This record gives sequence, C-alpha cells and structure tokens, in this order.
Amino acid sequence: MSFPVNQILLGDCCQVMADLPDSCIDFVLTDPPYLVGYRDRSNRTIQGDTDGAWLKPAFRQMYRVLKADSLCVSFYGWSRTDQFFEAWKSAGFRIAGHLTFVKRYTSTTRLMRYQHEGAYLLAKGQPRQPDHLIGDVVDFAYSGNKAHPTQKPISALAPLIESFCPPRGVVLDPFAGSGSTCIAARSVGRSFIGIELDPVYHQAACQRMQGYVRRLSAIADNTPFAMAA
Repeated sequence: MSFPVNQILLGDCCQVMADLPDSCIDFVLTDPPYLVGYRDRSNRTIQGDTDGAWLKPAFRQMYRVLKADSLCVSFYGWSRTDQFFEAWKSAGFRIAGHLTFVKRYTSTTRLMRYQHEGAYLLAKGQPRQPDHLIGDVVDFAYSGNKAHPTQKPISALAPLIESFCPPRGVVLDPFAGSGSTCIAARSVGRSFIGIELDPVYHQAACQRMQGYVRRLSAIADNTPFAMAA
C-alpha cells in the first residue's frame, strides 16, 4: 500500500494499519467502540462494540505507527476503563493526561444524568510541551448524531489537533466513523488518514468530506454553496 494520506479507507483498522510503515503518524485521535453494545434510538449499532478482541491489537498498531515522542487521544467507555487501560499500557503508551468533554445536554439517564465524555491523553516516549496549550475541560456541542450514532463535534476535535499535532503533520483515526476527525484535521491544515470498518459509515464519512471540500472550493471561488448537514 502506498502511503494513503488524506484518504478515508474502508477496512479492518488492524489490517490496514499493518500496511503502514513504522513511525509515520504525528498524532492519533480516535473514538473506538466502548464495548457496551450501544444501540441508539433509531436502532443503529457499532461494529466491534460487544467483543473487545480488537482492542489490544489495534492499540499495538497505533503505537507502532506513531512517531517517537508523540501523542494519542483516545475516547473510551468509562464502564470498561480497566480493559482500555490494559490495552494502552500493554501497547507501550504512558498515561499523560485526561480530557473531559462537557455536554450541553444529557445523553442518558440512569443513576445520574450523564453529561460528559472522557478521553485519555496517551504518550509514546517524551513529547515536548505543545506551543498551544489547551485546557483539560472541553466544550462538547451536540452534533445531532445524523451521520453516526456517536458522532463527535468537529469543534471539540479541532483544538486537540491544533495542540497535539505539529503543523503539516498527519493525523490518524483508526475508528473514523462519520469522518469528524478527518474533517477537523483538514480544517486546521493537517493531513489525515481515516479507517472505518462499516461500509455505511464509511460512505457517510466520504460524503461528508466531499461536501466539506466542495464548500471550501465554493468559498474560495466566492460561489454560494449549501452543504448538507
């Protein structure tokens, strides 16, 4: 495989990453399945969300392709924190920080009203302090989840990329979903590689990226353009 920069690839992330060279990625930002068997109100599900056999192999590959002294941000399922910690540490990552994404809404109600998402900052080696420091509490606007049942807002992802990925660097998202990480990377001048297993979500991600590129082109040409949400 030639280096697939600025592409959203369809396939199993472990197999796709195995074809990437060592130490070719500047920053990993990903939202993997939480291993909770999630099903949204419209009955949509996520592949790999009940069987965590992929968890350790995937993070081993992420560690391998990440450059030395670089960072990874991974969302995780808080009820499966022990499994994620084991996978991260066995891959070689060091826990470097925790991010809390505060929602403007309640995502679910059980013993409490759940109003945040969490992600860990993982280090390979000893990354230097970013030039642009961000706080560990990030606003999390409602994405609408139209293209994916756990769609993340671009506005929450772009600051992470600006801080943790060097200019002109390459961002990898092995669980690309509807492509939010890839669009966020493009929006702040970074390259990207996205990988998505589900053909339906992969198509949605490609369509969103195509719409984003068309919108940029229309703005550059000063042509009115309406992009579908």
